[in-house]
Amino acid sequence: MRDRRMVGERLSVVITTFNNADTIGACLASVAFADDIVVLDSGSADSTREIAERARARVYVQAFAGYSAQKQAAIQLALHRWVLLLDSDETLPADAAQRIRTALAAPAVAGFELLRREWVFWRWQPGRARLNHYVRLFDREHARMSGHEVHESVEVDGPVARLDVIIDHHGERDIAGRVDKANRYSSLQVADRHTREPRALRLRMVAYPTIAFARYYFLRGHWRGGWAGFIAARVHAFYAFLKYAKLYERRVSRRRGKGGPVEPERLQD
Repeated sequence: MRDRRMVGERLSVVITTFNNADTIGACLASVAFADDIVVLDSGSADSTREIAERARARVYVQAFAGYSAQKQAAIQLALHRWVLLLDSDETLPADAAQRIRTALAAPAVAGFELLRREWVFWRWQPGRARLNHYVRLFDREHARMSGHEVHESVEVDGPVARLDVIIDHHGERDIAGRVDKANRYSSLQVADRHTREPRALRLRMVAYPTIAFARYYFLRGHWRGGWAGFIAARVHAFYAFLKYAKLYERRVSRRRGKGGPVEPERLQD
């Protein structure tokens, strides 16, 4: 727990889990400075909950309600207004405690963006590759989850600042895991009520995977990551393809359901 001599807002850390025994211990150890730690588990069959209880977290169990809804439920369990939201496979560096304490001493904003560094198969992403940034530290009285089924985010009513803290994301450890995630996430995105069919859908299905690869590999600097960066870029492009292909499949299925004609297969829009 943090030094009580520090003046400022108290902090709740919120984590959702499901069968994360291999990563939850490191995650919890990295936020041991917090005043309150909440773990909302979706019914793990491994030792996730036992590890969290040994780390003195407050552990709750709730059936999985979707990524956004599950995180919102966990946020509601926090004791304090200011919340740090982490995934169970994320950790904070050793210097994060002091930086967060300083930010919460007298916050003039409603939320803070943190940077995230990605583990890419067998190495960390190269230092000069662009880091993603997300709102993860926020006043929960002025924030909420976006409601998206996938790529959910924190929406904040009020100003947001960037905090110089890098979250380490210990993500998929192999190519199969990353491809499986691309398949699952693309299906969730197509099923999401927020997802609308874009214009020129078939053209996007043909062209956008190449654009997605170029952005990830060249513009974001993952070419510096050797073969790991190249493979990750290819999987990212595959995800883009799957998303539009499944939207097209949905269109065809709806036409069949209405008894309408199914157009001849051709690669033009």
